[in-house]
Amino acid sequence: MSRSMKMPSRHKRPTTANKPLRIFHGRMYFALQALAGAAWWLGVITLPTLREATLGSLDPLLVSAIDIPLFVIGSALAALNFRWAVWVAVSWTALVAVCMVIYATITTEAGLGAVLMVAAAVGSVIAGALMLLGRIPSDRLIVGPFSFHSSRTRVRSQLLLRTTIQLVVFWGVFLVILPAIINSFEQRWNLSVKFPILVLVAGFAILALASVLGVWSARAIANFGSGTPLPAEMANHLVVRGPYAFVRNPMAIAGIVQGAAIGLFIGSWMVIAYAVAGSLLWNWLIRPHEEADLRERFGTEFDDYAARVSCWIPRFSSSDSDDWAAEAETSVDETSADEASVSNGNGNEQDSTKDSTNRKE
Repeated sequence: MSRSMKMPSRHKRPTTANKPLRIFHGRMYFALQALAGAAWWLGVITLPTLREATLGSLDPLLVSAIDIPLFVIGSALAALNFRWAVWVAVSWTALVAVCMVIYATITTEAGLGAVLMVAAAVGSVIAGALMLLGRIPSDRLIVGPFSFHSSRTRVRSQLLLRTTIQLVVFWGVFLVILPAIINSFEQRWNLSVKFPILVLVAGFAILALASVLGVWSARAIANFGSGTPLPAEMANHLVVRGPYAFVRNPMAIAGIVQGAAIGLFIGSWMVIAYAVAGSLLWNWLIRPHEEADLRERFGTEFDDYAARVSCWIPRFSSSDSDDWAAEAETSVDETSADEASVSNGNGNEQDSTKDSTNRKE
C-alpha cells in the first residue's frame, strides 16, 4: 500500500493563460448554433415531418418571428463577440427549453424539439460561461458531500459500511430514479424506440458486469486506501491495487457503463444519451479537480502512477500489475522491518540496561 502524504487540500482556480482560447471556443459554439438554427428553420419551412416533430401544433410563423432574432441572430452576434448578445442567446435558449419541455409534456407533441432545445440550452450555458468568465466555474460544483476531504476514520469495518451506504444511495439516484424520470419523459413525448430482445438481455448482462467492477473498485478504496468513493471521505492512501492497477478511473467507468446498460435494459435511448452526456461532463468538469487534489496530496507518487496507468483505457499488462503489487508489498515490508528494528533496538537497550544493573549488583 502506498503511503499517504498529509498535505492540505486546496483548489486553485485555473490560470488565465488559456482564457483567449476558451473565449474562442465559446464563440465557435455560438457560430455553429446560429448555423444550425438557420438550417433548422429552413427545414421547418420545407419539411412538414420535421415541423411536426419539433414544433407540433405551434404556428411556425409566430414562433419564427421571435426565435430567429433572439436565437439565430443572437447566437450569430455572440459569435462576433458581442457580450450583450451572449446574455440574450443564453437566456432565450434556456427559456425556450423550459417552455418546450412543458409543452411537449402536456400535449405529447414536439418531443424532439424539447430534446434539441434542452441540449442547446446546456451548450449555450457552457459557451456563455467561456465567453463571459473565460472558464467554466466547475469549482462551484465541488461543495458539501462533493468537496474533497480525506476520510477521518481508517477503521475498515466502518469504511466498508459507509461505502455500502454510498453505493446504495448513489446507484439508487443515478441508476434508478433519474433513468426512470427520463424514460417517462421519453414515453410521454412519443420518442420511444423498440429495442430487440437480445439488446435488452445484453443490457442486463453488461449492467451486472459493470456493477461487479463498481463494487470491486469501491472495496479497493476502503481496503487499500482507507477511504470511501465519496469525495468528502476520500482515500488516505493512493490506491494502486485491484482495478486501479489497470486503469485510473474504474469507478467512473463502472458508472458510465451502468448508465448505458440501464438504457439498453429498459429500451431507452434517452437514458443512454444521459449516461454519455454525464460521462463527458464529469470528464471535463470534475475529473481535473479530482486529479489536482490527488496530485497535491500525493505529489510525485501520483505523477508516477498517472504516467504508468491510463485514465480511461485499461492496460492489462501482467508486468505492470506485478510491479505495482511488488511495490505495495515492499512498502509494507519496509514499514514492518522499520517497526521491528525499532522494537528490537528498544529490546536490546533494555537487555543491556538490565545486564549492567546486574553486574553492578
